[in-house]
Amino acid sequence: MKCRYCHSGLSLELMDLGTSPPSNAYLRLPQLSAPEQWYPLRVLTCTKCWLIQTDDYAHYAELFSSDYAYFSSYSTSWLAHSRRYVAEVVQRFALSSESHVVEIAANDGYLLQYVREAGIPCLGVEPTASTARAARAKGLEIVEKFFGVALAEELVADGRAADLTVANNVLAHVPDVNDFVAGFAKLLKPQGVATFEFPHLMRLIEECQFDTIYHEHFSYLSLATVRRLFESNGLGIFDVTELGTHGGSLRLYAQRLDTGRRREEESVGRLLRVEADAGVETPAYYAGFQARADDIRDGLMTFLIEARRAGKRVGAYGAAAKGNTLLNYAGVRAGLLPWVVDRNPSKQGLYLPGSRIPIVSEEQLKREKPDYVLILPWNLKAEVMSQLSYVRDWGGQFVCAIPQIQIS
Repeated sequence: MKCRYCHSGLSLELMDLGTSPPSNAYLRLPQLSAPEQWYPLRVLTCTKCWLIQTDDYAHYAELFSSDYAYFSSYSTSWLAHSRRYVAEVVQRFALSSESHVVEIAANDGYLLQYVREAGIPCLGVEPTASTARAARAKGLEIVEKFFGVALAEELVADGRAADLTVANNVLAHVPDVNDFVAGFAKLLKPQGVATFEFPHLMRLIEECQFDTIYHEHFSYLSLATVRRLFESNGLGIFDVTELGTHGGSLRLYAQRLDTGRRREEESVGRLLRVEADAGVETPAYYAGFQARADDIRDGLMTFLIEARRAGKRVGAYGAAAKGNTLLNYAGVRAGLLPWVVDRNPSKQGLYLPGSRIPIVSEEQLKREKPDYVLILPWNLKAEVMSQLSYVRDWGGQFVCAIPQIQIS
């Protein structure tokens, strides 16, 4: 395989997760009597540009299909995060009714609804029909296509150039990163701003967040690598903010290299130095990651087996992609974890890919009163524990497996 950014050969392996089905390929009841498509899930490091990336086996159209099941609006903390972001950028960049905002990967309209509330014209680009439909139901205009240079040129020709583009948690999901990033340089007005949010590679490595590795995540990103990627495709980063979302993320602010006039903030150089001091562009930084992940896998299996032997009941919360990576790597099946609750009605009644654990409503949790609730989207731990605080009433406890088994 060649690096998807610099096209160098790849030889340094970060982790081999064996095989797994796509993490968002939830199953319907009739599919349980048929085989699933599993793909190798292996992560490699480019020692030239230091882009961490999955080995390619599945085509992106298979991963982001018309019935894509991830809807952003079911997380109240994510909605609050998005509302704050809109208020901040409206003020910082003096956006008004004369401005135009374009969000790439608009999902179900979780963010653009606040842009529209602020009276700012906006447009969403979202290739998955299920989430695009939900966004349109909020009254938002959605272009149902994958983004790149060709679509950017179409939008500009149609008078839809952007004062602000938003791309949250999508850069890692893109197979052709060069075409994707170059599209923003085409779509922005001369003094336009592009913001990107994505999980920070340093948090993944240092906290062994290996469950964020799945086929839909093509790349795992440091600031140093993204800066290199952006500059070679016409964008310059002028500010960066560290966020707590998704286990530790970055928000980058970028502008066109040919026309942008904003000065680079000290935050950029400061974080680049932090990455350099940590050694993110050295092989030693990634040594031992597989063994640490294996310890987490073994810890989860030990907990589930011991709970069963002790006659304790365990349920799970959150039919999240990261949970599917964890469960499939550990080999967990319904015999150890009989069900998982999810708030998203479109997931209820389906089954997790690979493990085939049924997805149920919260009523099942209230009815069965398990001794333990395993929180699979650990990045939402505080939100979930608050939402399910009634579990304490029957003496139930919450469990997270990353970065090690924690019972609270």
